[in-house]
Amino acid sequence: MRFLTFFCLFFLAFANAQETTYPDFNAVDSLYREDQFYLGFTYNILQNKPDNLNQNKFSAGLYAGFLRDMPINSSRTQAIAVGLGYGLQNYNYNLVTLENNNQRDYHLIDGDTYTKNKLTMHFIELPIEYRWRTSTPESHKFWRVYTGIKVSYLLYSRSIYEGEPQKSIVKGNPDLNKFRYGAYIATGYNTWNVTAYYGINPLYKSSAKLEGAPIDLVTLNVGLMFYIL
Repeated sequence: MRFLTFFCLFFLAFANAQETTYPDFNAVDSLYREDQFYLGFTYNILQNKPDNLNQNKFSAGLYAGFLRDMPINSSRTQAIAVGLGYGLQNYNYNLVTLENNNQRDYHLIDGDTYTKNKLTMHFIELPIEYRWRTSTPESHKFWRVYTGIKVSYLLYSRSIYEGEPQKSIVKGNPDLNKFRYGAYIATGYNTWNVTAYYGINPLYKSSAKLEGAPIDLVTLNVGLMFYIL
């Protein structure tokens, strides 16, 4: 009798185990999201330059962050994305910043008088963009056009000058605009995407003067953008 009871319990347990369902990892996800993380590299080109202001060497930019993809149509080929990221911008040029008694002086220098003159800025960035793509649930290889606006907040800046008559470093320059606004676009296929960003407001506040005129420099950044799920 005990054997019969044991056999019945074993049979019921085995039958129940056979009915257990497991997740299908190969199933198509019809509610997919795309391109949640991004990484970009750019060449930074100054615009609205005064006469004789020149860039030298390579002025590089680095961007990385997260974007929340929110599809807005049933096929999920259109979406709005809002994100948070980090931006690094470098400018090698001949506009030198010198500081004395908390006052800053700006002037252009000749290439023979210095070995290094660089402005570095670190930003926290808030992008919001409209997305169009040819994506499907079965493939992550598709054409995309993403365009939007980006608000950047300057966390830290440093200008370093090495040359005659001496080395000079200016940190946290208050003449730089804390908030930056710009429009951008990224387009491409699969891994490779080209991107361009244009700053709407200048790098410097109107109080920063070069030979009595405001320094109205804005930036155009062009380069490559990579997206990761």
